[in-house]
Amino acid sequence: MLRTKRVLGSVFVFVAFVAVWWVVPGLLDIPRFILPTPPELVEEFWLALRERNLLTHTWITFVEIVLGFFLGSLLGIVVGYSLSFSRTLEVVISPYVLALQISPKIAFAPLFILWFGFGIFPKVLTAILVVFFPIMINVLVSVRFVDYDLIQLMRSFKASRWQIFWTVEFPSSLPALFSGLRIGATLAVIGVVVGELVGANIGLGYLLVVGEGQALTGLVLVTIFMLTILGMFFYFAVVAVEKVVLRWHVPAQAEGAGVQVVAP
Repeated sequence: MLRTKRVLGSVFVFVAFVAVWWVVPGLLDIPRFILPTPPELVEEFWLALRERNLLTHTWITFVEIVLGFFLGSLLGIVVGYSLSFSRTLEVVISPYVLALQISPKIAFAPLFILWFGFGIFPKVLTAILVVFFPIMINVLVSVRFVDYDLIQLMRSFKASRWQIFWTVEFPSSLPALFSGLRIGATLAVIGVVVGELVGANIGLGYLLVVGEGQALTGLVLVTIFMLTILGMFFYFAVVAVEKVVLRWHVPAQAEGAGVQVVAP
């Protein structure tokens, strides 16, 4: 019942937003090139499908996001767990990882364009940089805060370092890992779009540049809409996988049973 009310509330907000958007431009006499109405935006959407290869641009951006998110997540997971294994390795590597995070990763996009041209590789690299850090730090911190009594219990049974990792540390770190993956799923879209804005001849970022250069507000809004759909797809894909993998986790079980979990 509570979930139904929330869904209806979200639908109501969306309908109200569209209604206001539909009415306001006419009341305030806002021209189409400044803010098109929803029907005009639908018209622009079909025009982009027919004449601007919107689906092709969307597919290219989709592939770049998949590669950037997958490789950035894999790198963050490997580095995070590797640093958790050794304090010495963490002390040696952490300053360089921190320096990479502090530096504006968006500034690397022009450099990647200079190095690798206008293909998909620079966009994927930019996405990898953006995705890597939140996943790595979530994994590292979660392993560091595993219940020490559980580790001591495993050691009392003569468990090896790998057995402790697979039995205690890895399962305990999964909720934090998926939190990082949720963040990374949205950041991957941002990283790819920034790469395409800097230099590309295909992709949704390229369409944004075209729309801006030709003052086509409708095309810009359509492109933003497609990017939002992509971001939501990747986010909820991670959420769906999380619900399957973390069925044992208490908040997930409570939610599945219709119980609202209140944070202390």
